[in-house]
Amino acid sequence: MTTFLAGAFAGAVATSATYPLDLLRTRFAAQGTSRIYASLLSSVRSIYVTEGVPGFFRGLGAGVAQIVPYMGLFFSTYETLRPLLVELDLPFGSGDATAGVLASVAAKTGVFPLDLIRKRIQVQGPPRECLAGGLIPLYGKGVLRVGKEIVGKEGWRGLYRGLAVGLIKAAPASAVTMWTYERVLKDLKHWSSGDENT
Repeated sequence: MTTFLAGAFAGAVATSATYPLDLLRTRFAAQGTSRIYASLLSSVRSIYVTEGVPGFFRGLGAGVAQIVPYMGLFFSTYETLRPLLVELDLPFGSGDATAGVLASVAAKTGVFPLDLIRKRIQVQGPPRECLAGGLIPLYGKGVLRVGKEIVGKEGWRGLYRGLAVGLIKAAPASAVTMWTYERVLKDLKHWSSGDENT
């Protein structure tokens, strides 16, 4: 439970602090070939002028609602699986990496609908008609309402549109992250215990 809470809190703080950058990334990706933002500075200026400061945090509720369980599920699954997988004689000590992949798949799949809703909310607002060739639908306000509208128009599968691509990106990244984390942690503990003996 401690691992779940620590991971959830860390995720909420990190998401909130960096959310404007995530929003900008999503909007830049949604531009397609018709550019409405010429540069990072022009996008910041445009969002500020047309949407105000709240525009930089459009969809934050869904972002926090997604990252809290994601981080909690990820770290609790990882800490549960890691001891079992480390016992196996996998090449390069890859039990850590395997646990990272499985934890990432479980966590990403569990919260993917909230991630999709967050991205759909991020591209709402004044530039919506210009993003993605004007094909972005208009949604109501709020996470639950957007979720209901997606299910109504696209069915329950609509909430998982893009999951495969998300897993292909997240799983290897988590494998490398957790494998590296465990190696660095082991080395730091080794160096720290060596310092105490001198």
